[in-house]
Amino acid sequence: MKLQTQVPLQQVSDQIDYHSRLLLMGSCFVENMGAKLDYFKFRVLQNPFGILFHPKAIGKLILKSIQEEEYKESDIFYHNEQWHCFDAHSDLSDASKENLLLELNKGLSQTKKELSVTSHVLITLGTAWVYRHIETNSVVANCHKVPQKAFSKELLSIAEISESLEHTIDALLAVNPKVKIVITISPVRHLKDGFVENQRSKAHLLSALHQVLQSRKYTEALSYFASYEIMMDELRDYRFYKSDMVHPNELAVDYIWEKFNYVWISGNARQTMAAVDDIQKGLKHRAFYPESEQHRKFLEKLHEKITRLQKLHPFMTFNN
Repeated sequence: MKLQTQVPLQQVSDQIDYHSRLLLMGSCFVENMGAKLDYFKFRVLQNPFGILFHPKAIGKLILKSIQEEEYKESDIFYHNEQWHCFDAHSDLSDASKENLLLELNKGLSQTKKELSVTSHVLITLGTAWVYRHIETNSVVANCHKVPQKAFSKELLSIAEISESLEHTIDALLAVNPKVKIVITISPVRHLKDGFVENQRSKAHLLSALHQVLQSRKYTEALSYFASYEIMMDELRDYRFYKSDMVHPNELAVDYIWEKFNYVWISGNARQTMAAVDDIQKGLKHRAFYPESEQHRKFLEKLHEKITRLQKLHPFMTFNN
């Protein structure tokens, strides 16, 4: 008996292994996949400007970092006792303007440095709805709870999204011609925009992205991972959602990770992933008798496993 319709997936060339360097940018779903990659100790730089939901926000920061621009005091503002930047998530906001500028420019520097060596860039697009700051006539990445009257709400057209994606991809390839770019649409539904409005948004993203995917000049560099389709079709049940009925729950994230793992993670990495998993589980272990001889031997053995793995992969660090 078949109880699911399966989204067909094929393994790709240029898969990810422990020699790979990864840059992840985009909506909160990219953080789900990023957490998995981080758990298995792949080399990952994830959302240096915090969560970004739409293609223009992602593209702007990639271009800004490549062009080696810097944020200045005129690029930030004070609201609700915090300094903010319209280009970044509120996770970066700070009571000190100096600290905020430091973190913003650190993010640009990190991104620029990583783009020159990264093997894979993973981008997750969340929405085609954007807010334009009326005073500056600029599309923002985050409104930072500034009163809504300061913005106009717009739905990016398919043409606008395609153009934004092409500019971003061209910039990435110019600085790193061998980079592999993986783009996915977030399965998280933005129901605050409205049910119909969310569907319009996802439709625009999908149409624009697949229009770009069909371009011959991106055949070698650009790939699509069907996380949205997997969630909407294979996991079309509310038991796969968190209590907000919007975000995929842990079971759904694990399921989609398995699919991503199959498509994008090299078989050569499996043994190392298993060793990392064994260490991670050991680090989470809490002994009933911490002072016992048995636990002391367990910790010694765990330390040996970490040392052995770090000799092969010096970049790996583990938190006790």
